[in-house]
Amino acid sequence: MSNAAKQQPYIIKSDPVEERYARGWHCLGKSADFTSEPQAMHYFGKKLAVYRGDQDNKLYVLDSYCPHMGADLSRGKVTNNNLHCPFHDWSWGGDGKCKNIPYADKIPEKAVIGSYPTTEVNGLVFVWHDPEGNDPIPDQYPQRIEDYYSGEWTDWNIAKFTIHSNCRELVDNMADMAHFGPVHYSTVQTFKNIQDGHTFTQFMSGGHEILAEEGQGFTSVARYEGPAYMTTTMTGSMEGKEIVTHLLVTHVPVNTEQFDIRLGVMMKKIEGVSEEQNQAMVDEYTNMAVESFVQDVDIWNNKIRVDNPLLCDGDGPVNMVRKWYSQFYMDVAEIPKGLQAYKERETKIKYAHATQHSGNSETSNETEALPQ
Repeated sequence: MSNAAKQQPYIIKSDPVEERYARGWHCLGKSADFTSEPQAMHYFGKKLAVYRGDQDNKLYVLDSYCPHMGADLSRGKVTNNNLHCPFHDWSWGGDGKCKNIPYADKIPEKAVIGSYPTTEVNGLVFVWHDPEGNDPIPDQYPQRIEDYYSGEWTDWNIAKFTIHSNCRELVDNMADMAHFGPVHYSTVQTFKNIQDGHTFTQFMSGGHEILAEEGQGFTSVARYEGPAYMTTTMTGSMEGKEIVTHLLVTHVPVNTEQFDIRLGVMMKKIEGVSEEQNQAMVDEYTNMAVESFVQDVDIWNNKIRVDNPLLCDGDGPVNMVRKWYSQFYMDVAEIPKGLQAYKERETKIKYAHATQHSGNSETSNETEALPQ
């Protein structure tokens, strides 16, 4: 074959990532893990100081470096809901404004540091990040999970992972139907995605080598609320019992090439079983969920970002989820209506994925509903 007739290899595009972080709510962990003792957290390309007011018990998040002489506020102490600098004792309120300088008659007008809105729901702490500096969007607060407050479910078990990649790789999973067989040994039987405003939902059913016992199926409804907070209601099985869980998968970017994931499990308590036995079961199920999740981690830590994926007709709607996700990196006024319009995609399965590594063959039938 002549050089002129030789087919050229596909060229992967992987453009540099702009240092801009998504607009939306990001989960920092369980509410019970935060006290008036300041914690340092490295997120959004910054160092943050996170603490509760010692009087109002509210959660506050501030930029951690004092603009006076650069000391680390996360190493300070809290009094009267204010965070005191350990270097010169300047005190900073949860609104970011300097409240007192013990040796000064006048506080400089420019004495303001970055502060971030917070909210708490479902036993979890959230911080709002917006590169435009706007207040939280009213209809985008995390929804309340009534099961958490019912007394019929266990508390969250949460594990944390640090991933050395861009956080878009995680969100791709919402549409990447084809990876469930080779990576998770799942037999996918149904797979559908719905985009609606700031939410993106994945409906899936099938079998799972880890989270469902042999011969038992599992169902999963996973829903992103904004760019970084996903909850999943899943039915599986363990020790001959049906297990109903809410899973938490939430991420916070450390920088453009690294992010933390918090994986949580909350299980509906089994009737007739003691609290200790229920806790043992959720602990075991959490270990199983972590085992399943780690299968993705190894892939993420050893892949590159591909901006122009070479897709086939059996892949899920990867471009759909990426377009939806891109809205959180735009100024609000510039978001096209199509990124928030109601859209539905169903990926039809020609051959179910095997539970061991084997060839896969699927076809995709995508239908779009009219905006609602």
